[in-house]
Amino acid sequence: MVGDRWTLLILRDAFLGMRRFEQFQSDLGITRHRLADRLAKLVRHGVLRRERYQQRPPRFEYRLTEKGLELYGVIVTLAEWGDRHMAGPKGPPVERVHRACGHATTLRLTCEHCHEPVTARDMTARPGRARGRSAGSRGEPALEAAGSADAHRSTGAKPPRARGQSAGSRAGNPLSTEETA
Repeated sequence: MVGDRWTLLILRDAFLGMRRFEQFQSDLGITRHRLADRLAKLVRHGVLRRERYQQRPPRFEYRLTEKGLELYGVIVTLAEWGDRHMAGPKGPPVERVHRACGHATTLRLTCEHCHEPVTARDMTARPGRARGRSAGSRGEPALEAAGSADAHRSTGAKPPRARGQSAGSRAGNPLSTEETA
């Protein structure tokens, strides 16, 4: 739902305070048709809501919903990546300032239990509750409990593949960073 370029840019602009169609169009240089399509999709999926701000002619602005506000970390993380790797010699185009203390800041992923910083190399994946431990709905074998990859590694056996994963893609699994760390 948020995977295309224009949708991400619209969300970025919404987090920067833009609300009106003309503001989005002017900043992005997007066609009216494409912008209307993306805004309608975001409204339909409950990420944005339309609010009337003028009766005659009827005019609307687009505001982030709670569901939309929860995308803040995704948008800012992508922006910070761009700031680090794509910004020119003058630096990033926008500073994010924490309202409570007034300092420019960046987001930092931390473990909610131990409060330590987290990077991709610190993480692994295991089946969630929705996945269950029984056979999958299409007859695939169930994923084994966390730590089973270590057991398979010590015996030389290959761990079971996740649904839709080819034998050649196991090491490239973006959810498991053990192989690449």
